[in-house]
Amino acid sequence: MYFESQVVHVGVCTDSATGAISTPIYQTATFRHPALGQSTGYDYSRTKNPTREAVEQAIAKLELGTAGFAFASGLAAISTVLMLFRPGDHLIVSEDCYGGIYRMLDRVFTQMGLQATFVDSSSTEALAGAILPQTKAIFIETPTNPLMKIVDLRKLVGLARMNNLLTIVDNTFLTPYLQRPLGFGADIVIHSGSKYLSGHNDIVCGLAVAREPEMGEKIGFLQNALGTILGPQDSWLLLRGMKTLALRMEKHNSNAKIVAEWLLEHPKVERVYYPGLPEHPGHKTQVEQAEGHGGMISFQVTEAALVPQVLERVKMLRFAESLGGVESLITFPAVQTHADIPADIREHLGITGRLLRLSVGIEHPSDIIEDLAQALG
Repeated sequence: MYFESQVVHVGVCTDSATGAISTPIYQTATFRHPALGQSTGYDYSRTKNPTREAVEQAIAKLELGTAGFAFASGLAAISTVLMLFRPGDHLIVSEDCYGGIYRMLDRVFTQMGLQATFVDSSSTEALAGAILPQTKAIFIETPTNPLMKIVDLRKLVGLARMNNLLTIVDNTFLTPYLQRPLGFGADIVIHSGSKYLSGHNDIVCGLAVAREPEMGEKIGFLQNALGTILGPQDSWLLLRGMKTLALRMEKHNSNAKIVAEWLLEHPKVERVYYPGLPEHPGHKTQVEQAEGHGGMISFQVTEAALVPQVLERVKMLRFAESLGGVESLITFPAVQTHADIPADIREHLGITGRLLRLSVGIEHPSDIIEDLAQALG
């Protein structure tokens, strides 16, 4: 069955008793036992809830995994996965990752003895050079946030296996519609489901998918032990949003390419970061391992004064954090999504006071361009 058909039918007819087409919202904390020592398969919603189970089964199937897990946020998913590691363990992480991940590793998990080295993950040589005797995993984004660097998944997995390391891939930007890291041999895929998977800027959620059953058992234990679960109402909203994923991603993808090409020619735009452009350093790799380039663009304007001007003047575009919804959003990473990264490191990476990030929505591309044109002046 084609992906487009699979995703439309997520959560369909899971309630055999009634034949309901849509998975019901099981808004219950607990479940009645038929008798002593007997269970319906559901005992307490922290451990297992039918609505959450439907979305977990759906993401596992779409990502080619054996087990999926839904969490209260993307960071809840990541923090739960990080609990797989022990004091003294070392991770290698994409250097221009989402600022919340940097904050979590730099200020929270260091207190628990977990070490992290941030490197340019688009360079297999840089990843290899960061491996230490105590390294346990490589955790990457591709494309990275916000500089859209592309990691070669085949080389990444090969390097990890050669050194007996886990591979964790954040697939938020592309979703399983455009990229399936587990198919390349990655061990765990992470999503901020708040973004493209839900698609409507109306819920906060996270997802994790394990390739192998043994890893799935470990993550499942941690999810239950830590209680980092997604509630039934948000699980249902996520299921509903996922049904239109294929349609939305096609439009995000086509719109972003049109907007990126327009930005590339604008006199007040110095640089455009979008893997769909042939000039992008990771374009060839992206074409080889993904079915598209996604809807995320970052661009650097010619002078810092243009940043507040653009953010104040946009009309249809919304100046807001987050991404992946049907509405176009524009963000200033240096003071929003990546503010927790020290200023000198941000500057070194290229997350400067002139960098803007654009989540291209599904509006007509001409309207997006018209708004950007008047905002740039």
